[in-house]
This record gives sequence, C-alpha cells and structure tokens, in this order.
Amino acid sequence: MDIQVGGILGFLILVADIWAILNIVQSGSSTGSKLIWILLVLFLPVIGLILWFLLGPKSARA
Repeated sequence: MDIQVGGILGFLILVADIWAILNIVQSGSSTGSKLIWILLVLFLPVIGLILWFLLGPKSARA
C-alpha cells in the first residue's frame, strides 16, 4: 500500500511541477529569473513549487 500512495503522490507532484514550469516559461519575467525558478522547481520539486507559488511572479489575472 505504501508504494501505491507514494506513486500517486509522486505523480501529483510531477504534474504540479510541469504546470509550474509551463507557467514560469510563459511569464513575462526576465530570462535569468525564469531560469532560476525552473532550476529551483526541478532540483527541489516540493519546496520549489511552494516557493514559486508564494513568491514567484504573479500574472495579471482579473
């Protein structure tokens, strides 16, 4: 049972990281800051995702 739960959790983290990376690439930030955020999300998947969500560039959504 532990492997199944870990597999599902890992898959959800992977999907969230891919979503974050796509949003980072599409953001209007500079190339340098995009690269730093992408590396942070890739090397620290959970922490990087949380930090990007809280501190990353915000898009102008209405």
